[in-house]
Amino acid sequence: MSFFDEGIPTLSEKGSYMKGVITLIKNGKKGLILFILALLSLTMTACREKPTLYVYNWGDYIDESIIAEFEDETKLRVVYDTYATNEDMYVKIKSGGSNYDVIFPSDYMLTRMREEDMLDKLDKTAIPNAQHIEERFRGLEYDLNDEYSVPYTWGTVGILYNTTMVDDVVDSWDILWDPKYSKQILMLDSQRDSIAVALLKLGYSINTLDPDEIAEAGELLKEQKPLVLAYVVDEGQDKMIAGEAALAVVWSGEATVARMQNPDLAFAVPKEGTNLWFDVMAVPKGANNKAGAMRFINFMNDPEIALRNAEYTGYSTPNLAAREMLPRDVTTDRSIYPEEEDLVDAEIFVNLGQTLSLYDRIWTEVKAH
Repeated sequence: MSFFDEGIPTLSEKGSYMKGVITLIKNGKKGLILFILALLSLTMTACREKPTLYVYNWGDYIDESIIAEFEDETKLRVVYDTYATNEDMYVKIKSGGSNYDVIFPSDYMLTRMREEDMLDKLDKTAIPNAQHIEERFRGLEYDLNDEYSVPYTWGTVGILYNTTMVDDVVDSWDILWDPKYSKQILMLDSQRDSIAVALLKLGYSINTLDPDEIAEAGELLKEQKPLVLAYVVDEGQDKMIAGEAALAVVWSGEATVARMQNPDLAFAVPKEGTNLWFDVMAVPKGANNKAGAMRFINFMNDPEIALRNAEYTGYSTPNLAAREMLPRDVTTDRSIYPEEEDLVDAEIFVNLGQTLSLYDRIWTEVKAH
């Protein structure tokens, strides 16, 4: 904590201290030393009075005014960092070089981290706002007993396209292999998501453990690569808004925000199926501020806070009380809040175990092709 952090003396107080320093210098070194020790004590006391909570989340995935509000309400100081992919987050936590109290893994990554004993169980008595989570989003496969996580957002993966640049019907993943759109296609720079697109196009499960099916998906992505403008994550949304590409694989929440900013854009979930995904809030094993983590997770599940986050991010909220406060044109938009019949061919990612190394190798080959 620096001298100028909150809880340290104001500028006027600092001016008084400087006058004191001059006086003490005149009175000798002993007085100056005593003054410095007193100032250090004051700084250390201020730091102790403001415990820190370390939060690690996806980029642009929260209304950051909420963080300041949480700090004001709890008197906790939040250090907020972001990552681009589940794998980036996993490596950082696994290496032990971080000190995070709250993380936001996706479903399959939560399963992996739980199985590798990388997570602490939540104190549900300290998260009363978890009662607002819709019943259908409880006890899902990635956390059957809801011991390690509380859902944050959910959605699907589909194709965002520019209606002024695409004159074909967009209802299949096949269009992403159409040479007509060469160098106008954006793919996700995420191995599970992009390999899943190829697997769906081939009619396979996005959780397949079959080496031949995974290899076939890899070859399909290599064939597609000359048509791809770029492999992107968050920047894909901005490129589509700016009209820099015709087609992009995106998460549904990104599509929602992009469509609000560019009316020429539309979103489709292909007929072959999609990934139904969940991002959740969890606590890494041995977190230093577990009590603060529970307060943060509970705060994020306050209906008013969950509403603001849903409005800011464009992603679907699992918080029923928050959803009921959203405009009807949002909650009835089935690209944002799909009905059960829309999700018949949707799969939730699962942890792949040892087969993950094959996915890693295939993705490395695709990127290097």
